[in-house]
Amino acid sequence: MVDGKFETLLQFPCEFSIKAFGHSSRAFEGRIAALVRRHAPDLAADAVSSRPSKGGKYLVVTVTVRATSREQLDAIYRELSACSEVLMAL
Repeated sequence: MVDGKFETLLQFPCEFSIKAFGHSSRAFEGRIAALVRRHAPDLAADAVSSRPSKGGKYLVVTVTVRATSREQLDAIYRELSACSEVLMAL
C-alpha cells in the first residue's frame, strides 16, 4: 500500500478486457455492453464480442475498454457483480 492506496501494475490510460459470463440469450451481450458503456461512454461497437460455451448454454461477453482509472474499473466490476444475469465477471 502506498499513501493508503493499493498499488496497481496498470498504468492509465490503458486497454483493458473485461469478461462477463451468463446464460446464453439474445439480450445478454447488449445488457453487458450497456452496463459497461455507463462507465466508458466512448465504448466502440467493435469493442464488444461474445462466444458461446461448447454446449451453448452459456455466453461469455468480452468488452475491451480504454480504462482511465482504477476507480472506473472498480465501478464496472461492482455493477457487473450486482447484475443478476451475470454469473461471473473477470
